[in-house]
Amino acid sequence: MSKASTSARAVARRFERYANALAPALQHADRVEPFEAYCTGLILPGERKSVEPMASRIAPRAVRAKHQSMHHFVSTSPWSADRLLRQVANLVVPEMERQAPISAWIIDDTGIPKKGKHSVGVAHQYCGQLGKQANCQVAVTLSVANAAASLPIAHRLYLPEEWATDRERRASVGVPEDVRFKTKPEIALEQIRAAIAQGIPRSTVLADAAYGNNTAFRDGLTTLNLRYALAIQSNTCVWRPGEKPLAPKRRTSHLGRPPSALRRTISHHPVSVLELARELPANAYRTIQWREGTNDVLRSRFAAVRVRPSHERRPQSILPQEEWLVIEWPKDEANPTKYWFSTLDKNTSLQTLVATIMQRWRIERDYQELKSELGLTHYEGRSWLGFHHHAALCVAAYGFLLLEQGAFSPSKHRVELPQSSLPDDFKPRGSASTHGQA
Repeated sequence: MSKASTSARAVARRFERYANALAPALQHADRVEPFEAYCTGLILPGERKSVEPMASRIAPRAVRAKHQSMHHFVSTSPWSADRLLRQVANLVVPEMERQAPISAWIIDDTGIPKKGKHSVGVAHQYCGQLGKQANCQVAVTLSVANAAASLPIAHRLYLPEEWATDRERRASVGVPEDVRFKTKPEIALEQIRAAIAQGIPRSTVLADAAYGNNTAFRDGLTTLNLRYALAIQSNTCVWRPGEKPLAPKRRTSHLGRPPSALRRTISHHPVSVLELARELPANAYRTIQWREGTNDVLRSRFAAVRVRPSHERRPQSILPQEEWLVIEWPKDEANPTKYWFSTLDKNTSLQTLVATIMQRWRIERDYQELKSELGLTHYEGRSWLGFHHHAALCVAAYGFLLLEQGAFSPSKHRVELPQSSLPDDFKPRGSASTHGQA
């Protein structure tokens, strides 16, 4: 027996133990075998990770039976995707912590381009994978990360309002009755509350401006006693350092309630973060490097000042608390390029602020691996259940790869599992040579 074959069999035994550890989340012993088969198909090499190509790689002499078993498991079987994700986190996060403390919770949404309009949640909306508006599904995700690795622990389809209010479309793809329209920040807060309830080690929440510009999202994190470092848009308004709204007007009579609204005037008002960035002196900006990139050290110019956000929708009687405004202004750019709000401690150094913010790149690696290596975007079914099952199984496979590599990036090493060879006469369904056959 070759050394490679021996190694693959050892990996297979470890994967079997991993699958058995996840079995309670599947709620039935009969689901363990198709679970192992599906995750094996996701991990094995192959350009397409939809059910039939995976079945052909796993059981080339019994493709039809394996295909039916795996298809039923992912599209119909009534196990909970959320429960499986929780169990994966319970197994993998402690291993990550052995490498380094959890240092970030990363909220993001990921787009999956789709043709047609019948798959659950498909609509013309922004697709990050394509960088433009397109026909796609969008899922809101929460990942936990440290200096060594990152792991998605929540994955929920964003159901556009046009879907959420259409009973016929909902019924056609099995959207549960209790699922109602929620904005992406609302979904993200639900995921964060669930992670807290699960006992995931708390850390700083990172997200892009779609979340950072949402006052209710930021307030929700603060209410949960979570710190954040969230991107915001250039037109977001703040009070200049040292400034705040004027006190309420003095009471002029004893009738009615006393005035409580904080005030602004023509000469005393908030400014956009872009305007404030331009007002700062040149020596406020420092060059900070935060990690080694593929070809060079990553560095840019940053400034950080303490400000009070101007919350247009907050009750005007509540004085906003001071927090950090972090600005990136590369030396070769005419204007600043990025901005963040952060509630990290007021004594936090600029180096630490930047290093914390820049951990968000890990979410990009998560989804590069999940989409290109593990087939996250390859699911061909249309149902709510199948969409979430497939995503949870991709994360389960990803979690095993992290465990195999000691919580380091799966892309650095290829995990080998035993693979059957295809019979000489095998033809995939739909090929030209099988047309017309029974």
